[in-house]
Amino acid sequence: MFCCSVLCGLGLLLAPHPATAGPAASTAAEERMAQGWSAWRQGAFATASQAWLAAAQHYAQARQPRRQSQALTQLAYAYQALGQYRQALQNLSTALALARQAGDQAQVATVLGSLGRTRLSTGPLDVAQRELQEGLSIARELGNTALAAVILNDLGNALATQDQHQAALTAYTESGQLAEQQQDRPLAARVLTNAAMLSIQQGQPQAARAQLDRALAQMPAVEPSHEKAKGLLNIGLAYVALRSLSAEAQAPLSLRAAEVLREAASLSSTLHDQRTLSYAWGHLGTLYEEAQRYDEALQLTRQALFAAQQVQAPESLYRWQWQVGRVLKALGQLDAAINAHRQAVETLQSFRQEMLLGYGSGRLSYRQTVGLLYFGLVDLLLQRAASLPERPQFEPYLVEAREAVELFKTVELQDYFQDDCVDATRARVAQLESVAQHTVVMYPILLPDRTELLLSLPDGLQRFTVPIGSDALTQEIRTFRRLLEKRTTREFLRPAQQLYTWLIRPIEPALAAAQSDTLVFVPDGPLRTIPMAALHDGQQFLIQRYAVATTPGLKLTDPRPLQRQNTRVLVMGLTEGVQGFAPLPYVSPELEAIHRLYSGEMLLNQRFQISNIEKELQDKPFNVVHIASHGQFDSDVTKTFLLTFDGKLSMDHLDQVVSRLRRRDEALELLTLSACQTAAGDDRAALGLAGVAIKAGARSALATLWFINDQASSDLVTEFYRQLQDPALSRAKALQRAQLTLLSTWRYAHPGYWAPFLLLNNWL
Repeated sequence: MFCCSVLCGLGLLLAPHPATAGPAASTAAEERMAQGWSAWRQGAFATASQAWLAAAQHYAQARQPRRQSQALTQLAYAYQALGQYRQALQNLSTALALARQAGDQAQVATVLGSLGRTRLSTGPLDVAQRELQEGLSIARELGNTALAAVILNDLGNALATQDQHQAALTAYTESGQLAEQQQDRPLAARVLTNAAMLSIQQGQPQAARAQLDRALAQMPAVEPSHEKAKGLLNIGLAYVALRSLSAEAQAPLSLRAAEVLREAASLSSTLHDQRTLSYAWGHLGTLYEEAQRYDEALQLTRQALFAAQQVQAPESLYRWQWQVGRVLKALGQLDAAINAHRQAVETLQSFRQEMLLGYGSGRLSYRQTVGLLYFGLVDLLLQRAASLPERPQFEPYLVEAREAVELFKTVELQDYFQDDCVDATRARVAQLESVAQHTVVMYPILLPDRTELLLSLPDGLQRFTVPIGSDALTQEIRTFRRLLEKRTTREFLRPAQQLYTWLIRPIEPALAAAQSDTLVFVPDGPLRTIPMAALHDGQQFLIQRYAVATTPGLKLTDPRPLQRQNTRVLVMGLTEGVQGFAPLPYVSPELEAIHRLYSGEMLLNQRFQISNIEKELQDKPFNVVHIASHGQFDSDVTKTFLLTFDGKLSMDHLDQVVSRLRRRDEALELLTLSACQTAAGDDRAALGLAGVAIKAGARSALATLWFINDQASSDLVTEFYRQLQDPALSRAKALQRAQLTLLSTWRYAHPGYWAPFLLLNNWL
């Protein structure tokens, strides 16, 4: 969290000083530029963006590419401040082309620095670093010390975010020295604040405190301005962050932070800068909330909320609505707290696409930040439901809780795949009873003090509470996953039975009453990393009682039976070792067995190349695609891939390839990945696995949590396809029978062989 990283997270961003006027431009354009700066200084970024957009249009009409580039660069700063990163990047790309057209190297360097700064929020970070380095090189060639100082600060942020601490410190040091030479106190303070954040990250409280004190000492000499208010805000937040390294200094650091935030609030009020004022009051409210001084916290947060409303700033408004909700909950005002959380979620949803792009740098996931908001609402709704005696009274709260979980699941997938249209083709399920009479969908909701099991049954919703908090449950899940992969022992049984006791035994009466034969899990967090089929009741595995499927969310699913007539299968894979990966000797008989069962095409080894895959899917209407090759799901989607003979097929590329079928209105019914793996304990990587069917545009997927280089994998997959030929069986039932076939064989009875296979998304 660095400046501008701190500021990007707040929806605030520092712009460079206005460029000096070049050749004569139209009076209207110059007036618009001046109007933009006037609005910017007051924190009215929307007004500033309108003025700078108009200026850019005037310069375009006057055919002044240099001035148009400058106007577009300022426009991009305004868009960044509003959290509208896509528009910022688009305008900066145009500004760069115009600067190069005009032959203005100083403007080229400025725009490259701005592009790099924007990508600190959106990613990819390697591109950000490359753009900053290029801009810095040009600034140095030109001898533009002021611009070099600004870019070096941003380069330090990029390096720090990638944990290149020494290189970041070097960049900050040089930036600070140049800022002092230029007598640019605001920049000097900003660099010191960033260096302090780096020291905090490295666990160096004394160095961080000294750097922050020096940064604060710069501020009295800075003229009252929007930039000074933001500088004070960031220094205050850095003092807040420093508290994590020093328990004995908690109180004095909190006091110092509060003093600086109050100074930022006072200055912002004088300047009529409602946006910065909102953040100053809001973060002061957070300090009072932490101190359990709830009445004062509520007053400050409501002031922050009002200020955010004044400038229509959803990126801060949702924060303060959420904070009001937390404080009201602490005061015991449950209904008011629920309403505040609802408002926060609604506000967040209004700009969630830009919000997702703002997490593109990968430092923090959506779950780690605003996921707490969604589950805070779910927690309150479930508490309210528990307080009501009659079903007609409490069921609406259960329905709303389920809808909130579904909403978060959708956004979380979009965050992982960095694709806000990842669910665009999904059908929406109105009623579970219209889908399958004997199916139960379970939402395990992990909360700090308990685990809630929310069941969607054919006759409505039920909730069950287990007094096990998320930490204890997560620890047991991690143990279970680790022991499942030890196929030489039965140590897995203890955690398998413990998890069954917590997650399944409480709902057994409801399952029996529903006469269910299929369980569909919408797992949360660490539960995505384990196969629920391997839970054990002391006598038998869960798979021996129920067919089991997994989906990221019911509303992300398009449940409909498999159309078995005219099934056309494309089977592909590798037996040879390529690109440093081990050979897969059992792939050949696996593919041949599937090919004998179904008509279709086979691409093996050298034929399994990306160009051949694209050609086959473009020319022929396949509805089942089977890939038997190494696959890796990573917490970073850019490192997630399927291995082909000549390269690695990314999730985006897979989406593009399969989209050829969608353009012909041909649904891909099933995508099978029979040799993929996710790292144990990597919840986010498992999210990618769970969402692969949705990303690829397939109704369902069959994939593995961990890699099994054994004949067992080939046997299970072949049996699954054989069972799938029976029109009386659902996909979930076909997988159940295949897993039971292996389970009944002494050689493969251990769940390490059959359990990692997950049926994802559509189970019918």
